[in-house]
Amino acid sequence: MHDTDSQVKPRRRFKLWSFVRRLPFLGPILAILVVLAVVFFVLPLVKNSSSNQQKTTKIGFENVGELATQSAYCTQVNVTEAAREIFGLEIPFTQSKYIYSYDVLIKAGYDFSAIHWEEKDQTIVVELPEPQILSTEIIDDSFQVYHEQESIFRQISLTENNEALQNMKENAQKDAIANGLLDNARDNAETILTGFFGNAYDLGTYQIQFVSSEDGENG
Repeated sequence: MHDTDSQVKPRRRFKLWSFVRRLPFLGPILAILVVLAVVFFVLPLVKNSSSNQQKTTKIGFENVGELATQSAYCTQVNVTEAAREIFGLEIPFTQSKYIYSYDVLIKAGYDFSAIHWEEKDQTIVVELPEPQILSTEIIDDSFQVYHEQESIFRQISLTENNEALQNMKENAQKDAIANGLLDNARDNAETILTGFFGNAYDLGTYQIQFVSSEDGENG
């Protein structure tokens, strides 16, 4: 007869992983730990990558045959406003308004191919067409802002902004012409051309006569 007290009872091994797997909240915790490990250890090893591709789609070269004889600087102030309306009335808090200025450079002169001359006895007759506007450019560095108000409900579009810049150039050109730009271009052209002919002719012997190529009148 065996003594029951002397019998060795089998050991019950405690399996930690089996116990842990029974925990209902372990899955979400492990997922969070994996995400944190990726954020703190993997992402710093990943380098930012960006690319900027540029391509010239068209190149045009033209012979420059222009003689710029006068330039003018005009400061143009522009007010651009926009708002949403209902039944012809502006809706509050939808108004956008910009007040700013740019300097505009206008150049006037001639096309060399349109200037003709001939020698008659001891007179050099130079036919000049009407002076023309050669270029009108906005000087970017001259930009000044006086008022800036923009509503998130009605922003000024790029199209409206470009139209405003074009109007500034046209107004500057009109102002320059009204203040004698083309007349000064004609006078200075005669001075420049006189210097050109003076390098080849004795102006003590020859006279230079400027006429309009349109009607042949004396300049």
